[in-house]
Amino acid sequence: MKQRYFGSEFSLGLEERGTEDSESAGENLLAVKTSKKSADLLGGSALTAPSVALASEEREILLKNMKKNRERFCNKEREFVYKFKVGNERFELRVPLRFPVDENASHLHGRLMLLHNLPCFIESDLKEALSRFVEEESLRDHDRHAEASLDAVKSGEVDLHQLASTWAKAYAETTLEHARPEEPNWDEDFADVYHDLIHSPASETLLNLEHNYFVSISELIGERDVELKKLRERQGIEMEKVMQELGKSLTDQDVNSLAAQHFESQQDLENKWSNELKQSTAIQKQEYQEWVIKLHQDLKNPDNSSLSEEIKVQPSQFRETADAVGRIYEEQRKLEESFTIHLGAQLKTMHNLRLLRADMLDFCKHKRTPGSGVKLHRLQTALSLYSTSLCGLVLLVDNRINSYSGIKRDSGNQNGGSDDKSKNSERNYLNILPGEFYITRHSNLSEIHVAFHLCVDDNVKSGNITARDPAIMGLRNILKVCCTHDITTISIPLLLVHDMSEEMTIPWCLRRAELVFKCVKGFMMEMASWDGGISRTVQFLVPQSISEEMFYQLSNMLPQIFRVSSTLTLTSKH
Repeated sequence: MKQRYFGSEFSLGLEERGTEDSESAGENLLAVKTSKKSADLLGGSALTAPSVALASEEREILLKNMKKNRERFCNKEREFVYKFKVGNERFELRVPLRFPVDENASHLHGRLMLLHNLPCFIESDLKEALSRFVEEESLRDHDRHAEASLDAVKSGEVDLHQLASTWAKAYAETTLEHARPEEPNWDEDFADVYHDLIHSPASETLLNLEHNYFVSISELIGERDVELKKLRERQGIEMEKVMQELGKSLTDQDVNSLAAQHFESQQDLENKWSNELKQSTAIQKQEYQEWVIKLHQDLKNPDNSSLSEEIKVQPSQFRETADAVGRIYEEQRKLEESFTIHLGAQLKTMHNLRLLRADMLDFCKHKRTPGSGVKLHRLQTALSLYSTSLCGLVLLVDNRINSYSGIKRDSGNQNGGSDDKSKNSERNYLNILPGEFYITRHSNLSEIHVAFHLCVDDNVKSGNITARDPAIMGLRNILKVCCTHDITTISIPLLLVHDMSEEMTIPWCLRRAELVFKCVKGFMMEMASWDGGISRTVQFLVPQSISEEMFYQLSNMLPQIFRVSSTLTLTSKH
């Protein structure tokens, strides 16, 4: 019994793979860097251009020699012969194999049994014989190749020093004892220091300092806005006078020239204020970091007499009358409903859901005269800044990342138009597509640490979007990022808009809310496979202009879609 078709087909694939692997191995073996650093490590000098060219030629020669050795001992066909007896008849199985054999011997054995319909009683013996044949022939090939390589070194065909340096380099790169020590990371060091201080008596002083910085930048932004407003008013008066003289003493070219001058003046003024804000925030950031590091060092030294002055609480920053606090609360009153749900078929995970009528930017705003409630919110955010319980917010933006208008301008003003004191915002000045998003990280906002800027277009205002809409898929990707980056609280615009308009009727709102509820429920069930089933808080926000009646209709819809935990009322018997 002899079957060569199977063997030749099988060996063809092995021949191709074996050749590629051998050549790449040879190239890696001979690839030696010629930088000055590696040359110094070997006790020599850096290679010059002619020597590099010569080394390249030598490598080509060495590759050819090694290729010849491989051709002598590898990629050769060997015939596996297996004899067995069935009754009074004797059979012989011959299978040509191409070495080196990359195929698993057990897989090859199974294919032989199936293709040749071999009797089951020889299965174990055939497998053992085949494995032994492949192992013995492979060892012989390795021995022959090793002997040929040693002969090549002895005869001078292969550069011994080059091989030694390659081996030394490979060993140093793959052995832990030769690994370079990790360099100190400023972000990680500062995170540890800040975490220690915010959980110490100095926490209130930290918040006071941050608030003072915010007030200072807010005043600069106010001055900027006043100057820009005055400039636009003055330019408007000038343009109005020119338009009155159009066709009389002035032409269209004069109007266009004046408009260009106005635009240039606005750009110059905006650039001036932008540079001033950047300079101020950079100074604040450096001062803040140096102060935090110094305070942390002083806390380690209890004998420091100036420590009490450094962490002195400044109550005037936060002290207000009860009436003022009450007025602020009434002005910022929110409608809110909370639910506890369980998701999952067998392994259930508990999550918290909240439905709020609020402005998205309320989660970012600092109050110039914050009350005790605001202070507690800010403290809670600071305590969880470097933790595994971060808070995120989804902001809907257009596709122009480098534009500064609409909600992007408003959200930028909430943190003083500045980068964070401890973490910088990461920006990419490119246009993005609907459904894509970019992330900014914050340490000085009132209630969030991460902002997801989700790109949407005017299609979200229509009433015919589906679960495959880019905005919906963007929410899914955002939730996935939350799972992989320890963001346990996320706030989502339920209607995928920040402001209501005329076309957003009650039926429109109900359809949109139902779609988002159902999609988010499906995404949350996927979370179990993403993070192992961690309890999270999802906040659905609706615009402040929505009516109370509409809000409570949405509140009644939520328990119908999610499985809300039922309450158990206990009564005593008398």
